Amino acid sequence: MAVAGRAQWKGYIRFGEVTAPVALYTATSTSERISFHTVNRETGNRVRREFVDSATGKPVEKEDQVKGYELDNDRYVVLEPEEVAAAVPESDKTLRVQAFIACDDIDKVFFDRPYYLTPDKMGIDAYALLREGMRKKKVAAIAQTVLFRRMRTVLVRTHDKGLIATTLNFDYEVRSAKEAFKEIPEIKIKGEMLDLAKHIIGTKKGTFSADEFDDRYEAALADLVKAKLEGKTLPKRAPPKVSKASDLLEALRESAGIKASAEPKRRTSKASAAKGRSKATRSAAAKAKTKTAAKSAPAQRRRAS
Repeated sequence: MAVAGRAQWKGYIRFGEVTAPVALYTATSTSERISFHTVNRETGNRVRREFVDSATGKPVEKEDQVKGYELDNDRYVVLEPEEVAAAVPESDKTLRVQAFIACDDIDKVFFDRPYYLTPDKMGIDAYALLREGMRKKKVAAIAQTVLFRRMRTVLVRTHDKGLIATTLNFDYEVRSAKEAFKEIPEIKIKGEMLDLAKHIIGTKKGTFSADEFDDRYEAALADLVKAKLEGKTLPKRAPPKVSKASDLLEALRESAGIKASAEPKRRTSKASAAKGRSKATRSAAAKAKTKTAAKSAPAQRRRAS
């Protein structure tokens, strides 16, 4: 079962009394990303990083560097490498399945890093048995073992012809959502705005395909490097315009393909009607005034005689 790259871990997965030899391979890689080195602006030479004593400023050689747990300012408990190694839980290299759960039972905020969990050719039957059983029951497996010198909880799911093992963050590693969102006010959205939002979401419905999305940041960095080599500068982009509360309805209508709001037309119609009524009122008043003047003219002539 050849997989690109080197196995990050080799061991076993065990459910009930069934054990299968497996290996973990990283499912993601950053090796294709554009990377930078730190260089001296004046000389163009690469800068070398070194550890220095915070008080004396003198370099500290690697063999003199040890782990230290800070008690308070500038007071540390020093831990020797062999002490740290002895504190790591013993491992028999076995991923023990503790429970099978519904695939959507775990909040994805706990997901850490995915690995391809592949079988050794000696355990292919046991591996296939676990994979097919999970696929038929539509479940994922929760397992624990020591990975990379740490006790880790792992979520195992079926994927294509194999299994994906995703390490999970512990509860203390995940920050509170309530704390993160506490400043967001309660805003009720209803009526036309909500209907238009639902309509737009409906028209944009689709499926995820990773190859449809490009890393625009990497492309932008490549363009920047090319422009610098050619002695050019890239044009500055204007920041996106933020939608104000007063503009939301019109923005939604525009997004939904409604050419123009009917509201201004109604206001124009009302204004025209009001203008017409005003003109008619003035005309009627003028006619009434003329009629009154005509009636009073004979009486005025009689008084004058």
